Amino acid sequence: MDDLTGFQRDLLYVIAGADQPSGQDVKEEVEQYYSAEINHGRLYPNLDTLVNKELVEKGQLDRRTNYYAIADSGETRIQERREWEAQYVDI
Repeated sequence: MDDLTGFQRDLLYVIAGADQPSGQDVKEEVEQYYSAEINHGRLYPNLDTLVNKELVEKGQLDRRTNYYAIADSGETRIQERREWEAQYVDI
């Protein structure tokens, strides 16, 4: 995860916690956390980065709507991050 921005990590976590969310679904979840509007110019290039890094899979729900799903490698990276965090944070 060291090659991802914090925003990309947040997107990855949202996707991992949902069942094939659309880009709009991801946007709405992230906006709640950030308490700010996320524009398409920020969202979709970062989603594409996660797809290109093979952490997320992208599919098509219909002609206009894509969905995103966590890939096995994305789950692995999240687990590795949690293990690393656990070394330093004991909550």
